[in-house]
Amino acid sequence: MREFKVHDHKATRAGFGDGLLAAAKNNPNIVALSADLSGSLKMDKFIQEFPDRFFQVGVAEANMIGIAAGLTIGGKIPYTGTFANFSTGRVYDQIRQSVAYSNKNVKICASHAGLTVGEDGATHQILEDIGLMKMLPHMTVINPCDYNQTKTATMAIADHEGPVYLRFGRPNVPNFTTEEHTFEIGKGILLNEGKDVSIIATGHLVWKAIEAGKILLEKGISTELINIHTIKPLDEEMILKSVMKTHCVVTAEEHQRNGGLGDSVAQLLARKYLAPMEMVAVNDKFGQSGTPDELLAKYNLDVPDIINAVERVIKRK
Repeated sequence: MREFKVHDHKATRAGFGDGLLAAAKNNPNIVALSADLSGSLKMDKFIQEFPDRFFQVGVAEANMIGIAAGLTIGGKIPYTGTFANFSTGRVYDQIRQSVAYSNKNVKICASHAGLTVGEDGATHQILEDIGLMKMLPHMTVINPCDYNQTKTATMAIADHEGPVYLRFGRPNVPNFTTEEHTFEIGKGILLNEGKDVSIIATGHLVWKAIEAGKILLEKGISTELINIHTIKPLDEEMILKSVMKTHCVVTAEEHQRNGGLGDSVAQLLARKYLAPMEMVAVNDKFGQSGTPDELLAKYNLDVPDIINAVERVIKRK
C-alpha cells in the first residue's frame, strides 16, 4: 500500500474559504453570497479583500439562490454559501427551477455536510444531498476529500460553465493531497494499484479507506483505491477498468446508501459489468448528536467497517 504523508489536519471548509479568495483574485466576475453563515464557511478573507463583491442575504436561503441565478445574467459567477442541509433540502425548488432548469452558472457551496457536523444533530446532518443534487439535469456534483483538494476544486469550478454543487465538511481531517495537484472535474484519482478488490471512496471516507487499505495489506489483501471526488459526471472509465481487474468493489461515503456514490457505481455496473459489490454508507437512518468519530463508528462508516465490507465482497467473487 502506497504511503501518504499527512501535511496537517484542516477542515475542508477552510479549503473552500481559501480557494474562494484565490479564485476571486484570478477572476473579477466571481461574487459570493452567504445566508448568515459566512464565518462558518470561512468566507471572511474574501469579504475583507472584496467587500463590494459580497452579498449577505441573511436567513433567506431561497432568496439567495434566486439572487445568484439573477447575477449570472449579467456575467457574474456567484458562489453561494451555507450549510449543506440549507443549501439543498431547504431550497430545492429554487435550485431546480432557477438554476438547474435554466442551466445558470451558479456554484452552490455547501459546508457541514454528513454526520461529521457532530453535536448539531440530525436536523443539520443532511445525508441525502448528493442524491438530491445528482438527479438534477445540468448539475455537476463534487465532494472533495481534504483541505488541499477542496481549495483546488473551489478554484476549478470557476472555469466550469454551468451549475455546480460543491460539498465539504466541518471537522479537521488529514490533509494528504499536495497543493500542486490539478483538480479535474469528472476525473477520479487512482491512489493505489491493487488486484484483489476495488475500494471507491469519496469525501472524508477517502482517508478512512487509505487506513483500511494498510490493514488489509497486512492481511494479505491487495486493494485498488480510487478517490471519486466528482460524483457527477462519474469517471466510468476508471471505475470499470479497476473493477474488471479486481472483479469486486466496495464503495465508501458519508451519505445515505440510497442516492449516493454507491448508488451511482451500482447503476454503472448493472449496465456495463456485473460484479459483487458492498456499500459502506448510512443505511436508511437519520443522524443524531455526538462527536464526529462517535457517529462514524455508530453508523458503520469507520475503518473496521470498510475492512469488513472488503472481506465480505471478496468471499462473493
